[in-house]
Amino acid sequence: MARKALPGFRAFVVWYAHFNPEEPTRMQRMIEISSPFFLNPDELSTPADWATVFGNANPLALEIGCGIGDFIAKTANDNPGINYIAIDFYNKGCDKTCRRLERLAIPNVRVVRDEARKFVVDRIPRESLCAVHINCPDPWPKKRHRKRRLVNREFASFIRDYLAPGGDFFFATDFDDYGIDVAEFMPGVEGYVNMLAPDRYRHELEGYHLSKYMMKFMAEGKRIYFVHYRKSAEGAL
Repeated sequence: MARKALPGFRAFVVWYAHFNPEEPTRMQRMIEISSPFFLNPDELSTPADWATVFGNANPLALEIGCGIGDFIAKTANDNPGINYIAIDFYNKGCDKTCRRLERLAIPNVRVVRDEARKFVVDRIPRESLCAVHINCPDPWPKKRHRKRRLVNREFASFIRDYLAPGGDFFFATDFDDYGIDVAEFMPGVEGYVNMLAPDRYRHELEGYHLSKYMMKFMAEGKRIYFVHYRKSAEGAL
C-alpha cells in the first residue's frame, strides 16, 4: 500500500552508511529510510519554515536523541496541538521512530538525522521552541571523556536562546554523576526558573513518559534523574 504524503511534506528516500569503527574504510551496510515522517535536513531552509513543513502554525517542540521513538510517540499523542521534531544521529533509530509513528498514525512529529547543535543552529528559529526534551543522552562515563557530554553549562545557555519565553527544558539520565552534575550547574545558568524547586532533581516526574531505555535502567535498579527548568522573561533575547 502506498503511503500518503503528509500536509506540507513529500516522501523521499535517503541512504546512510554504517561503518565499523575498527575497520573505518569498510562499509557494513546501508539502511534505507523511506517515510513521509522523515526530513532531509539539507532540503530545509535556514531556518526552516516549520509552519509549512507541518501544515499549521502550532507550537514547536524538540527531542534531542529520539532513540526508537517510544517517548516522542507517547508525548506527541498526548499533545496533538504541538508539533514535535525528533532528531537522532543514528539512522537506524530514526528509521524505527518513523515506523512507529506510521504504525500509530501520529501526524504531529517529523524525524531528522543530524548532529544536535548543527541542526538547532541551522534549522530552528530563535525563541521558537515551547519545549526541549533530552532523555538519557550518552553519559561518556570515563572521566577523561566527560567534556564530550552534550548537556553542560554552555549547552544550557545555548539552547535557552532557542526556547520561547516560558519554554520548558527537560533533561533525564540514569547516570548518577551526569544527573547530579546537571542539577548542580543549572541554578547558575541565567534565564531559567527551576520548576522542581526546592528540589534540584527528582527521581520521578509526574506525567512525563518513560522511554524503553528508562524502564530498562529502572528494572536494573538504577534511578532516573529528572531536571526541569523553564525559560524566564529575563532569559528572553
